[in-house]
Amino acid sequence: MTELFGLSPTDLGVSGLLVLVVLLILTGRLVPRSTLLDMREERDTWRAAHTESEAARQAEREQVTELLELSRTAGHVLTSLPRAKEVDSDGALAAMPDRQG
Repeated sequence: MTELFGLSPTDLGVSGLLVLVVLLILTGRLVPRSTLLDMREERDTWRAAHTESEAARQAEREQVTELLELSRTAGHVLTSLPRAKEVDSDGALAAMPDRQG
């Protein structure tokens, strides 16, 4: 037979087995079936939530990448447009200063 805590169950007797069961319960190695099933259900719930969260994060990452590319394109279009003229206080047209960056 297998040994638990270095002792064989056949060497312990009834009181020894009772102590062994209590030790197993206190150390968390022996739990009721309902507790085990609840823990498994909770684990599966968290796993499903994590999977859904990662899928949403990936979709967000793809959207941000697409929006960043669109903003770069819009920036290039705006910088390539002809420069507007500005009117001085005396009514003369003057070129607007070059945009930096």
